[in-house]
Amino acid sequence: MDQQHIRNFCIIAHIDHGKSTLADRLLEMTGTVEKRLMKEQLLDRMDLERERGITIKLQPVRMDYKNYQLNLIDTPGHVDFSYEVSRSLEACEGAILVVDATQGMQAQTLANVYLAMAADLTIIPVLNKIDLPAADVERVGAEIVSLLGCKPEDILHISAKTGQGVDVVLERVVAEIPAPNGTADAPTRALIFDSYYDDYRGVILYVRAVDGHLGKSDQIHMMAASASGLALEVGALRPDMSALPGIQTGEIGYIVTNLKSTREAKVGDTVTLAKAPASEALPGYQDVKPFVYAGFFPDSNEHYQELKDAIEKLSLSDSALQYELENSPVLGFGVRIGFLGLLHMDIVRERLEREYNLDLVVTNPSTDYQVSLLKGDELDIKSAADLPDPAGIKEIREPWIKGEIVAPKEYVGPIIQLISSKRGLHTNLSYIDERALVSFEAPLANLLTDFYDQLKSLTSGYGSFNYELADYRAEDLVRVDFYVAGEKVDSLSVMVHRSEAERLGREIVGKLKEVIPRQQFPVALQAAIGGRFIAREDISAYRKDVTGYLYGGDVSRKKKLLAKQAKGKKRMKRFGKVDIPAEAFTVMLKRD
Repeated sequence: MDQQHIRNFCIIAHIDHGKSTLADRLLEMTGTVEKRLMKEQLLDRMDLERERGITIKLQPVRMDYKNYQLNLIDTPGHVDFSYEVSRSLEACEGAILVVDATQGMQAQTLANVYLAMAADLTIIPVLNKIDLPAADVERVGAEIVSLLGCKPEDILHISAKTGQGVDVVLERVVAEIPAPNGTADAPTRALIFDSYYDDYRGVILYVRAVDGHLGKSDQIHMMAASASGLALEVGALRPDMSALPGIQTGEIGYIVTNLKSTREAKVGDTVTLAKAPASEALPGYQDVKPFVYAGFFPDSNEHYQELKDAIEKLSLSDSALQYELENSPVLGFGVRIGFLGLLHMDIVRERLEREYNLDLVVTNPSTDYQVSLLKGDELDIKSAADLPDPAGIKEIREPWIKGEIVAPKEYVGPIIQLISSKRGLHTNLSYIDERALVSFEAPLANLLTDFYDQLKSLTSGYGSFNYELADYRAEDLVRVDFYVAGEKVDSLSVMVHRSEAERLGREIVGKLKEVIPRQQFPVALQAAIGGRFIAREDISAYRKDVTGYLYGGDVSRKKKLLAKQAKGKKRMKRFGKVDIPAEAFTVMLKRD
């Protein structure tokens, strides 16, 4: 098709602002999907996406409207997948910004708007859910005007659920979003904005042809990964795969390849033809680095092989997933996995449990640390248990993030208190109409467990939070170890700032006392930094009255029996083993 008749655009919004519902209406109005085949959240293919009402994997779709080819990309709204969103924006010339008329601007909306502006996209503002009684069109409209600098009449008022005003959105897409401007006879360059692994067909790439064109049976080459393969089939998604002879300049489509893993075709890479390769790749490619790590262990060691196989299969389709095998004296063999964030971790855990029928024990999530040794070596450790001898350490650096919180302005005081309680530094405060935008920097490790929950409860559910990795900073960090009945449990070790170590040690030891069952002998729970104990709790033994059956007689008989019992308990304490339940390893997640 002629490039002047192609429009590539995406929909950006915060979670639950009606992105997928608007996509449904557009598919309906352009006749891409028949009415009888229509269902809610049509582009969300995973059960998890439907249940949680969020988009996890982005989904492109091609529609025909009045002699125009419209290519839409439905993007995820969560901060963990912001790199995927940024690549999707690179594949488009325009974006529809959807804002919920009842909730107004949220942190993720702002983050995605900044990404769209950085990609120089034409933004069409849309106010959704205007049919709801709680909709505050004027206030939220004023927020959009102050953010984008547009006129109030530029904002479209729609209800994606009922279809009211959606036809005007299509007209604006055709009229305002510019056509692609690639060079048809230049060497082929196509941007991979998503890739996934299909059990039956291998790796499937979603691409945007920037220059040249791709045809069926072409030998293709991935420039950043230096991998080569064959285009077994090319085509467009309508929304199911429909094969075509080729993908022309400016079009968005898919390529079925003979590659075996998504690691050979990562998001952001450039596809070119092996016979006439392009001289330079498209800009902006980066390796996605996980910065949240957790240990995954099977409930019983006999299922270890099943867990390993399941993670290998999952990593074929998720190139951001990085893992290494680990062994814990208490939990046995397991796998340490790196994630993009807590939502990513939660989704992977749920997929392993559902799709592969596994019962898992997941240890507390932690981040990675950069360690400089006195002898000049540099280490990157992903678990507190891997920390070398403190005597040989010069400095330990931990990751810090730049964050933004958007909330009604009356909550600013509690938000700033929350940030400082996490060792954070609040850097800027600005107001968008009735909302406050709080910018801050904080150590990532302190935000991993319950920061988002605390933010939600402080702001009565109105606060939203977005972040990106800033840098690694040297801090006074120590490893806190935990001992159960005198034995060190590596899987419970945590890295913390020295100023917080004592409080955290007491807190966790208190929590462990609640989850570890009582034994026949007393059990000491201790927290220590190196050789110095900083907190202790005791679980008292079960008491059995061994003198209960005695009737009268001399007191020495009682003393003799009690002494015998004490001796037995002493022996038990020496040889007895404390059974640590799975809940003990996630005690950090349930701090309060």
